[in-house]
Amino acid sequence: MRPGAVRLADDSVFARARDEMLHLARVYPVDRLLAVFRANAGIDTRGARAPGTWEDFGHPEERAWNEHDYPGRENAPTASLLRGHYAGHFLSMLSLAAASTGDPALRRRVDEFVAGLAEVQDALAAIGRYSHPGFLAAYGEWQFSRLEEFAPYGEIWAPYYTCHKIMAGLIDAHELTGNEQARAVVTRMGHWVHGRLSRLDRARRQKMWSLYIAGEFGGMNESMARLATIADEPLFLETAAFFEQDSLLEAGAAGRDILTDRHANQHLPQLLGYVHQYQATGDDRYLRAVVGLWNLVVPGRMYAHGGTGESELWGPAGAVAGDIGHRNAETCATHNLIKIARRLFQHTRDPRYPEYVERALLNHILGSRRNARSDESPEVTYMFPVHPGALREYDNVGTCCGGTGLENHVGYQEALVLEGPEELWIAQLFPAHVDWASAGLTLTIRSGYPLSGEIAIVVTATSDAVAAVRTIHVRIPGWVVGDVPIAVNGADIAVAEQGGFIGLTRAWGDGDEIRFSLPIVLRSEATVDDPGLHALFLGPTLLLTVDESRTPLRMPLWGARDWRGALTCPATPSPDGVLALGGRTLEPCWSGSESRYHMYVRADDETIAFGGIGTDVPNRRRADGSTFLATLWAAGGFSRREEFLDAVLATALGLRREGLLTRGELERVLRAAAGGDAVVRAGDRPGWRWDGGFVVWILPDDGDIGVPPSAAIECDLEPAPSGWFTAEPTIRLRAVALDGASIVECSWRTDGGEWSTATQELRLGEGSHDVEARVVDDRGLVGFARRTFSVDTAAPASRAVVRNLGASVEVTLDAQDDVSGVECIRWRGERTFWGTFQEAFVRALTDEEQVIEFAAVDRAGNEEALQRLVLPRREPR
Repeated sequence: MRPGAVRLADDSVFARARDEMLHLARVYPVDRLLAVFRANAGIDTRGARAPGTWEDFGHPEERAWNEHDYPGRENAPTASLLRGHYAGHFLSMLSLAAASTGDPALRRRVDEFVAGLAEVQDALAAIGRYSHPGFLAAYGEWQFSRLEEFAPYGEIWAPYYTCHKIMAGLIDAHELTGNEQARAVVTRMGHWVHGRLSRLDRARRQKMWSLYIAGEFGGMNESMARLATIADEPLFLETAAFFEQDSLLEAGAAGRDILTDRHANQHLPQLLGYVHQYQATGDDRYLRAVVGLWNLVVPGRMYAHGGTGESELWGPAGAVAGDIGHRNAETCATHNLIKIARRLFQHTRDPRYPEYVERALLNHILGSRRNARSDESPEVTYMFPVHPGALREYDNVGTCCGGTGLENHVGYQEALVLEGPEELWIAQLFPAHVDWASAGLTLTIRSGYPLSGEIAIVVTATSDAVAAVRTIHVRIPGWVVGDVPIAVNGADIAVAEQGGFIGLTRAWGDGDEIRFSLPIVLRSEATVDDPGLHALFLGPTLLLTVDESRTPLRMPLWGARDWRGALTCPATPSPDGVLALGGRTLEPCWSGSESRYHMYVRADDETIAFGGIGTDVPNRRRADGSTFLATLWAAGGFSRREEFLDAVLATALGLRREGLLTRGELERVLRAAAGGDAVVRAGDRPGWRWDGGFVVWILPDDGDIGVPPSAAIECDLEPAPSGWFTAEPTIRLRAVALDGASIVECSWRTDGGEWSTATQELRLGEGSHDVEARVVDDRGLVGFARRTFSVDTAAPASRAVVRNLGASVEVTLDAQDDVSGVECIRWRGERTFWGTFQEAFVRALTDEEQVIEFAAVDRAGNEEALQRLVLPRREPR
């Protein structure tokens, strides 16, 4: 649809993040964003400071290096080699904001920004040091020529990535606000790019793009394909093809998985570019490759909030629980996955793509923005971690995710609807206003979604023309349980199934109204590789369990499910979506809060229950650790109650044969599963039937079997608030025989090793350990227990690496902790006390020595002794 045709309603859940980012768009000085460009071109910076961190000035002695000059590492600090990228994102953000609000002040800021970049481009061309007058960057051309010689990351830093962000900002300025100067500037840049790469053979380009980070080019193929259209220059499609990575295209088209250990966001933007190349050329190998690669990421490498990757790299396929580390889910990657999903939906109409968009947009992206206003910072996350006891680290001025974060929160409306010939696809159900100009209609989506499932879509005619027959497609989310009746003007006309679109075709007129209701239920979703590790959802909203511990939480989730698999919700959520479950507070992932949280919890029920109604029957473990409830719910919910009752009977009889349920316990379990309105009768073959609305269970007489002994694993210490033991615990086994039996064997093992007799206390070393216990009575009945202990008794060790830059130094603080992992490194100098995840920072030298103190803290809570770093005085000239 045309820019500005879709607008979020002010009561949308996205409105607070949108408004906070619009404030930054209106107040942040454009001169600060242009400062690094002006300094590089040797023109007046107007006294403006650079934004900072990655978007900072280079070496104080830096010259406008040409393509043949290599300044050497001492004159080109890595931390500022990406400068210019953040400004490109900011220009895209301003353009999106101007288009979505219609605010003329924002449009004037776009014009001011583009004029500044044009001035810099002209100044660089006048210097005459560059290979083409279209060159535009905030550093010299040498990074590009060094890449052509395969320079590694550290010597250079992804020069075409920065080029893409600048070009994308200019293209957005033209497409979204109509700025013609932006088209002229970016077209000149396109000719410079073509000139650089056309002189290289394909083999050299392939090797360049395979270099880790150094060869990262963002979505240069996307920008060149878009530029071919807006500049009416077919040559640029050839330039887009220069960025193809043959190994990725071939693997994607064949569905072959080559993603493990690859840098996620080095490749995701180019997938978006391949879709644009498909649109421009009609060559379906591009589309087939993107669909094939998408299938390797979603859902098999996707966390509950839609994020992907650990430390920016993809892990093995189908390993979500197994790939939880301390640096999961780079927000940039989700930004690009959403854009890819929107484009794939445009070409395939496959509802799984807007399903992903809903999950990721609502939870990861909205949740990545702190609930606070700032004049300086985007206040967004870099990583949105998923490990136990994680914290979101907001801010990120100048980083890659700080840049995409600028765009994310003014672009929500881009994902809501899609227009086709004589049809409209409503992909998301959040409150919004849609100007369907080609149909002479506006649509108002009224809802309290995602916390309320009551949806009304009201049609208003904007012209007097006779209404033509058109189709409105409405998506019914895949998490919905059961069918959804759809009413138009008060009359039920259709029943929609979950996980797809329903098409409503008619001559739509003024005042027509579509209504339906989605049941917003509490549910849990297991990871693909660990059926016991669950994320909790309220409808589409991922819930984070607020807790200070850094070890996995256990909650009684299995027994809270009704026969459909939905969790019984003991209390109504608050207006902001907060609710209580099992004595814990759960808050929406999109809250933007600063609490320590658990995205995943482990389902662990001590007793058997159904829909929250208990039986007091122990949920005993088998030797493999499985239980009645885990077995029953292994495949998720049931589509019919009859299927649920069949599964309960089969599972319970299996445990009965194994001696894990007595006859009386078996009957209590069956009655509870039927909701209490049930009787048990004797019969030759097990089964059940309905009798006047009651369930009658048929059970043969199989005598009685005693109750197995119980085992308890105990220790002498309480863990720290982090959940880790910071002193070594002593482990003991307690066994209790039941029904007059006696214990004949007690044994235990750690981490799946060999069983050994439990005749003495067990001492555990550093790390996380699974301790299993087994006790046997004189009847041969066996009881099992399992408990996890996480032990870290030593503080981390940190070090400082200092690189002299002449008038300043670059300081890198690094820490190592091989047990619980590093939580942060705190450091302070004059007027500072910050936490950092090992990012380099620059300090200007002064006439006095400067002292920086620092100390690392691990996730268990151990803190090392304070260390001191003394920076020397500035050398006199």
